[in-house]
Amino acid sequence: MSGITQVRLSGFGGQGIVLAGLLLGQAGVFEKKYVAGSNFYGAQARGSECKSEVIFSDGPIDFPHLTIADILVSMSQGTYDIYSKDVREKTGLILFDQGQVTPREGLAVNQIGVPATEHAIKKLKSKQVSNIVLLGALVDLTRIISPGAGQKAIRLHVSKRFLPLNLEAFRLGTKLGRRAHG
Repeated sequence: MSGITQVRLSGFGGQGIVLAGLLLGQAGVFEKKYVAGSNFYGAQARGSECKSEVIFSDGPIDFPHLTIADILVSMSQGTYDIYSKDVREKTGLILFDQGQVTPREGLAVNQIGVPATEHAIKKLKSKQVSNIVLLGALVDLTRIISPGAGQKAIRLHVSKRFLPLNLEAFRLGTKLGRRAHG
């Protein structure tokens, strides 16, 4: 990765979008990258639009807010519909939760679906870690951070009670990411 990479994670409140953004940004800090981040919740936190934006840079960040996404991660159809228009054409990536999002045809970006929620329920018996599964897929597909830095961030920010489940969700996501670009 060189220069600046702008990432927008989106979904609805209650899906763990803010935690995923925090983990992504923390992992970038562990890797000694310059990182800026922000979060947005709709008027009602649970069930309304939610986004987390993380900017990675090789040098100091002049403007700490996302201007156009290089990468969009979407866990809901509503936020996909809103933000898929704001992804850098030709070089951009949209990573979406297959089964939760139906992608639009004709966008000039690479779109990859990963069955994050489906596999979180089937393999881990927990819909609550779908965000971490999708984060693992993002890491595998883009190498924006290393898997080790992602796991270190999870260890720092997830309570011990839920740590094994979240680490397993992250590993599952990296496997799904590998399969998606296979």
